Amino acid sequence: MPLVPTRAGTLAYHVRGSGPTVVLLPAALHDHHDFDAVSADLARHHRVVAVDWPGCGDSPPAPDPHAVTAPVLADGLEDLVAGLGEEPVVLIGNSVGGFAAARLAIRRPHRVAGLVLVNTGGFLPINPIMRLFCRTLGTPQVARRILPAFIRLYMQADNDLARAARDRAVTRAKTTSGVAMTAALWRSFATDAHDLRRDADKLTAPALIVWGSRDTAIPLPIGRATHTALPRARFETLPTGHVPFASAPQDFLAILRPFLTRTLGTTAGSPHQ
Repeated sequence: MPLVPTRAGTLAYHVRGSGPTVVLLPAALHDHHDFDAVSADLARHHRVVAVDWPGCGDSPPAPDPHAVTAPVLADGLEDLVAGLGEEPVVLIGNSVGGFAAARLAIRRPHRVAGLVLVNTGGFLPINPIMRLFCRTLGTPQVARRILPAFIRLYMQADNDLARAARDRAVTRAKTTSGVAMTAALWRSFATDAHDLRRDADKLTAPALIVWGSRDTAIPLPIGRATHTALPRARFETLPTGHVPFASAPQDFLAILRPFLTRTLGTTAGSPHQ
């Protein structure tokens, strides 16, 4: 398990398989295990790099969790990908992981062969109601009280893998560092630095958007707005919560497989695995 120093703190990542590189980026408070049901299939034809954000999975907490904003995580991803080799990678990002992936594709297009955005941030219309919501959850005292129930609601967990992902995130949401980091992230979601829409035309990599239609954290209308901002991307929905690859892994792979074939000339594993 490599550890790499980045501007976001020390990040752990897990590598399996060989071939073109696919980088897996989880949501805030989540970890690489969220991808367990799809990473083995991906590793049949790819080098799979599954990242843990600060204080999650095998990554140590950030030196100052209050300073971990969405742009800081994007900086960390940029540093990590720079050490993975010269070949461009496919990024699969969930929530803030999608924001980090999309920002890298915009700023460093030569590093990104393809982009899969899953219930992603970065393309949300920032209106007064959205700013108020983000700033409310960005208040540590509020976040501490709300986050566990909020996670249970947005996960819509209906299988063992999704329930395990939910429970790990809820556990982190009850820690001092987890609350501080998540509150800082939510505050950053209301800032101009989190709004990628003005640079969306610079995103030239092939893109796929997959949205869990039952998500309450980033609901389906925001998914449709994301597609409006990225009209060349393919847009697919699944009847899941915030983490479709945990809730409906085979359906997710069925959508992902053709995209990887077109983008890399590889597949995402057998439909029967």
